[in-house]
Amino acid sequence: MRVGPETKFAFRQTWPVLIGYGFLGMAFGLLLQHAGYHAGWAFLVSAVVYAGSMQFVLVGILSSGLGLPAAALMTLTINSRHFFYGLPFLKTFRAMGRRFLYMVFSLTDETYALFCQVQVPSELDRHKVMFRIALFNQIYWVGGSTLGATFGELARFNLKGIDFTMTALFTVILVEQWLSAALSARLSVLLGLACGVASLLVFGPDRFVLPALLLAVGLLVLLRPLLARMRRGGTTS
Repeated sequence: MRVGPETKFAFRQTWPVLIGYGFLGMAFGLLLQHAGYHAGWAFLVSAVVYAGSMQFVLVGILSSGLGLPAAALMTLTINSRHFFYGLPFLKTFRAMGRRFLYMVFSLTDETYALFCQVQVPSELDRHKVMFRIALFNQIYWVGGSTLGATFGELARFNLKGIDFTMTALFTVILVEQWLSAALSARLSVLLGLACGVASLLVFGPDRFVLPALLLAVGLLVLLRPLLARMRRGGTTS
């Protein structure tokens, strides 16, 4: 079967995600299996929920028997950042026709990062490339999760600290972006960090994500002219 150029290009863009999602997905699968759910559940959750960090939290929710309203509120809070991710691509996704709903559903942190930086050659269909990037990334996650749960059924592992893998991935991504970012981008990161710390102190660890995002977006909108001048190399005075 002939593989199209969009498929080849999309795979080349996503192979680093394959490595990351492979290990992270396996970590989730192991945790889910340890909580008493077999590989079929790992496949189903990753295919239907597909929420990265929220899936790790979901393991604790399932184990603790947390009520549905509390679980729904926690999910909304943790995944609220996706509202902001989706806004820049909403018009693009609508132009993709029947693939619109899947593109909205599949917009994870890593997929969003690829969409922001990928330079699609003019001879390729950008919409097809974006769809394949999103699809490949979910396949990696579902495959890793199912494989991890399967391994958990066949062998016993010491799972101490494995739930830190998602935090470790975000930390590595932040450090890499910081090292390659311009001054204006670094100021935006520091602003977001300050908003996160302030919201954490005010609202506590269970409810700080959404207020931090709203505060950061509001400040970035107010400071947008200043940051734009800095990107152009103008003065800040």
